[in-house]
Amino acid sequence: MSRIDVFVAPRPNPALIRIMTVVNRVVMLHGIPGFRDLLPFNRLAGLRGVANVRHIDFPDDDRQRLKACCGAGKATFITPNHPEFFTDWMIDKEIVSQVSPLAASWATHGVVNGLGRIMQKFWLANNLIAQIPGNSGAAKEHSIAWALKGHGVLLHPEGGVGWHANVVGPLLPGAVEMGFEALKRGRATDQDSRVWIAPVVWKLAFTKNVEPALAQECAYVEKSLKIERRAADTLPERVHHIYATLLSRDEIACGMVPDERASYAARQTQLLLELSRRLGEGISVDPSANEFAELLRRSRRWLRENTGDAERQKQVRTLADTIQRLQRVGPWASANSRITQEEIAEHLKRIRNDYCKGTLRDTINRFVPQPAGPRCAHIRVPEPLGLHAFPGSIDDALAELHSRLQAAVTTTVAELEAAGGFIFYPNPFYHR
Repeated sequence: MSRIDVFVAPRPNPALIRIMTVVNRVVMLHGIPGFRDLLPFNRLAGLRGVANVRHIDFPDDDRQRLKACCGAGKATFITPNHPEFFTDWMIDKEIVSQVSPLAASWATHGVVNGLGRIMQKFWLANNLIAQIPGNSGAAKEHSIAWALKGHGVLLHPEGGVGWHANVVGPLLPGAVEMGFEALKRGRATDQDSRVWIAPVVWKLAFTKNVEPALAQECAYVEKSLKIERRAADTLPERVHHIYATLLSRDEIACGMVPDERASYAARQTQLLLELSRRLGEGISVDPSANEFAELLRRSRRWLRENTGDAERQKQVRTLADTIQRLQRVGPWASANSRITQEEIAEHLKRIRNDYCKGTLRDTINRFVPQPAGPRCAHIRVPEPLGLHAFPGSIDDALAELHSRLQAAVTTTVAELEAAGGFIFYPNPFYHR
């Protein structure tokens, strides 16, 4: 096995973690006052703040609620929502620095193990746990043991980033499964053992009107994907036109005739059904009896078990990848009649991640996406879920965790809207 697929236990260095907390706060989040708004210095991400998060709104009640379930005698799994890549770890690190500085954090194996030995040592010293796809047993064992020592373990139950901050996606069971196992092991020696699943949500909001910067990014996407701009379109209509054009290209590649009179959601649904039918035929599964998520799971298993037929492997992988990519624009996109600048920014980042590839600029953007302007991170902590007092199953606990995360996101968004924190436009994706 290559080094990238081999789990190595973190070796946290408290001094380095303290130093990186300050670096993260200044260089990655806030930027340097006096330079971050001054040309030409504000064009340098390290002076402006790479993630350009100028303000952290983390009420003391929420901070204390999270802090109270961390520490000696408590095994705690911290589960934030996952609305944005790169900024995720920066904000998560700021959160744990205030409640449990030696908390371990899960990260993709490509980051922890894939950047060379020196960077691997650096990430392990920062207490990052490498997630090895298909081989996460060692990471889970280490996480349970670390949590039982009284240090938190942070991981994103949504898995990958979907770029939809107002909606919490389906959750993976890993944190809850580890929590119940930690409870079992803890109670073997102490019947009063406490295990917490601690949900955290954060919502990013621009601190000023950033339409010119969003329009500039939209123009880059149009040029990169060779999509002609329609002169009369508003900014949201330009984004919708990009997605509609990309959908037409997928329909044509599938042998379907695009119906531009139909809504985006209706066309997307018909294409997904046809692709799932073909994928089901390719792996000998009836797609009518499986949801998309289950069909994709079955296709990944098929790809692992049937490596002999290269051509069929390519067909199955292409179909599965296309379905997964199309699904990233979910029903939430057309649910509301209005759309915010933050949601437009998310659409553009999702398009760039999924479609704009092949240049150094696109590669850098995929790993370190740059925001359109300065932002505030509004952090909230719903009531932690005590597995030691929870009577239900893993599925029940997962459903409760999702409910608490979504309720906190919805409440936070409503509070910001009531305070006039968003700029709205008519939503071209909307349909009744």
